[in-house]
Amino acid sequence: MKKDIITPQVEDIAVAVVKEENELAETIWNVYLINLKKHDIESVLITSQGYGLHNNEEVRTSTLRHFLDIVQAKSFSKIEPIVESLFGLSNEYWVSFYHNKIMYDKKYIFLPESIKEENFILVPYINKKGVIIK
Repeated sequence: MKKDIITPQVEDIAVAVVKEENELAETIWNVYLINLKKHDIESVLITSQGYGLHNNEEVRTSTLRHFLDIVQAKSFSKIEPIVESLFGLSNEYWVSFYHNKIMYDKKYIFLPESIKEENFILVPYINKKGVIIK
């Protein structure tokens, strides 16, 4: 039965959008997975997509899939770059991973216009400013 299915709660995993500069001193934006746990996570699968309204028309980006073999404890891994023109959409990152032979998954959704400087904090382990969802 559905009530018998245990769905473990994801803790100490975050997704962050970080403002950075490339080698040409141009502003770029990157999305990172941050493992705040004291243990590695394994077989990490991340799907990303954007969706919402733009000029009163429904917009949906391509769904991208990323696989990370291991994200070490108290570290981070880059998922993908993101362009500023997508900040007006909802940007969803669905993260699934194994920890202690148990599968976990969680959706992280950056709402439209939430990726802006007034929401910036110093992102743990990356030590750069950005927006983070735990």
